[in-house]
Amino acid sequence: MSSTTGKGRPSQTPAPQQTDLPSEATRDISAALKTLLADVFTLYLKTKNFHWHMSGPLFRDYHLLLDEQGAQIFAMTDPMAERARKLGGTTLRSIGEISRIKRLTDNDAQYVDPQDMLAELREDNLRLTSEMRRVHEVCDTYHDVATASLLEVWIDETEGRTWFLYEASHRPPGSSH
Repeated sequence: MSSTTGKGRPSQTPAPQQTDLPSEATRDISAALKTLLADVFTLYLKTKNFHWHMSGPLFRDYHLLLDEQGAQIFAMTDPMAERARKLGGTTLRSIGEISRIKRLTDNDAQYVDPQDMLAELREDNLRLTSEMRRVHEVCDTYHDVATASLLEVWIDETEGRTWFLYEASHRPPGSSH
């Protein structure tokens, strides 16, 4: 990593090592966290989109559920970005970068049925869980227990959101609702 001189020219002095992990760990883990963070912001905005545009007889319940889930998702963003920085890596810089590297899809539809909203968020949370497990494997490769520990908490939270979305949207056999 290079810095700039007071005149905006790159300096040749390398940044000091911020961790005892190898430089490959900094590169690989911070890159994985950056992409994961783009997915988290995408899921956050989709969750808030559906929260704002919820309608129907269960409006209040779903509206509050998605508000709670949105807050939980947003709470991951700062620790995730700061973990990449603690390792000596970089993190997201713009909405444009999020748009370029995210793996989850947006939903710009004018109307989405409430059950379809819950199903789509459930699938996105499942995908996010899978991506977090993949990042955990990268951390395990380099023995980065601190990042792995954070991921384990976020995986548990994401599995909890998935469970709530499933239970709120599935119809038991023989149900008329």
